[in-house]
Amino acid sequence: MIDNLPYRQVGADDVRPGGLLVVADHASNHVPRGIELGIDPRLLNEHIALDIGVEGIADRLARRHGIPAHIACVSRLVCDFHRNEDDRSVVPTESDGKLVPGNIGADVEARLNLFHRPYHYELGKLIERIKPRMLIALHSFTPSLDTSDEERPWEVSLLYNKDDTAARHAIRLFGEQGLNVGDNQPYSGKELNATMDRHAEANGIPYCTVEIRQDQIDTKAGQARWAVMLADVLGRVALEV
Repeated sequence: MIDNLPYRQVGADDVRPGGLLVVADHASNHVPRGIELGIDPRLLNEHIALDIGVEGIADRLARRHGIPAHIACVSRLVCDFHRNEDDRSVVPTESDGKLVPGNIGADVEARLNLFHRPYHYELGKLIERIKPRMLIALHSFTPSLDTSDEERPWEVSLLYNKDDTAARHAIRLFGEQGLNVGDNQPYSGKELNATMDRHAEANGIPYCTVEIRQDQIDTKAGQARWAVMLADVLGRVALEV
């Protein structure tokens, strides 16, 4: 965490209104001092702790492609910014079959005050200030889950709840890149869309929730390739909405 803040913003100073804004809720595996999750430390490098590859892409989009980013600095196992405050999994006690014993009986209100509320408050302030034309929620998913034998063939997916306008354009444009594109898969934005429901749909701002399969972006080369493609494709989507 920078200055003990649960977020960092890259490229957000002196931004001209009307552009794109990247939001990365699950970019970090950081566990702040004083919080004991009670898990094997090796699990902090797996998908239950963070969206692998997302931080590198968000940074590249901000530093190389001029798309500012609001990036989480706390692991989703500490506090999940992509959950509503009243969701039981906002401080998860298990993930993909792995128990998080340190979160059983945790002070959820304290975690919300320390992490969740300032993260979303500052994201809201940033959106109000730079008035983005479109939001990009950036996530990644595993080729399969430990708790399931089902393979996930999509290289990239678009998630949405009620407003699928931007997603429809993105699905078409990614498909034109020769990719296997998921439509509300492997997760459905109609069931899980907390950050975009709050900051995009509630404010009438178009958005794309992009899920990239993690084997595509677990190297710096993969992250660089996808940053270029995202800047191109989503820039074109923004012109259509």
